[in-house]
Amino acid sequence: MENPHEFHLHLVSDATGETLNAVAKAASAQFEGVRLREHFYALVRSERQLERVIAHIREEPGLVFFTLVSPDLRRILETHCTQLGVPCQGILDGPIAMMRQFLGAAETHRPGGQHEVDQRYLHRIEALNFAIAHDDGQALALVEEAEVVLVGASRTSKTPTCVYLAIRGVCAANVPIVPGIALPPELLSAQRPLVVGLWASPDRLVQVRRNRLNTLGEIRATSYVDLDSVRAEVMATRQLFEQRGWPAIDVSRRSVEETAASVLNLLAERREAVLA
Repeated sequence: MENPHEFHLHLVSDATGETLNAVAKAASAQFEGVRLREHFYALVRSERQLERVIAHIREEPGLVFFTLVSPDLRRILETHCTQLGVPCQGILDGPIAMMRQFLGAAETHRPGGQHEVDQRYLHRIEALNFAIAHDDGQALALVEEAEVVLVGASRTSKTPTCVYLAIRGVCAANVPIVPGIALPPELLSAQRPLVVGLWASPDRLVQVRRNRLNTLGEIRATSYVDLDSVRAEVMATRQLFEQRGWPAIDVSRRSVEETAASVLNLLAERREAVLA
């Protein structure tokens, strides 16, 4: 290796590799001061494709993580890695073995099964279309069809959180809170959706907004990025959430994924309360 804190990580998948990528990122995040040089190989479903992968591993050895359901391809990869002295790990081996034992049934060895165009997949596509159609306060006449409505000031990650929720199959809309403008009556009278408020600390909000304005080439000073004005804006939004009884999430230091996870928890709690 070029230095003791850098290594090659080969990710080999017979599908899109989303699961593999997620696990690799989660694992590597636990180690500071380490630089990964990732090599990604997706849709590896034949011996010829696998041979090219093995050739790359031979040129730049490191760790190998894989999701290959074909026993033959697994055996070939593991055999060559053993010969090269390269650690090789199938990241789904443990969960699949546990399910096999628990269910008393054998797996199908079908690559990419989680990506099949089934009813759940079609529902996610519908949820994504819904998020796009109901972004930034659009199509409020149909807001009752939403499962979740995110409300918050500008630049509180409402849109990306809605998109992430859609990928998880949740129909989510979002409505901006603009100083001096009343919230739409359709939102205030909505009964079906879970309304969740998103807010960020004034310092964080100013930073994000300034970055956005700089990207747009806007350099004029406005109340949009004035710290005192933003403080008042944040205070007003938090008071609104409390008055309306809407659960609120501080997104100041949260990733979109973490914010979405919190929303999903709130949604699950609400569903359980209804069933109780």
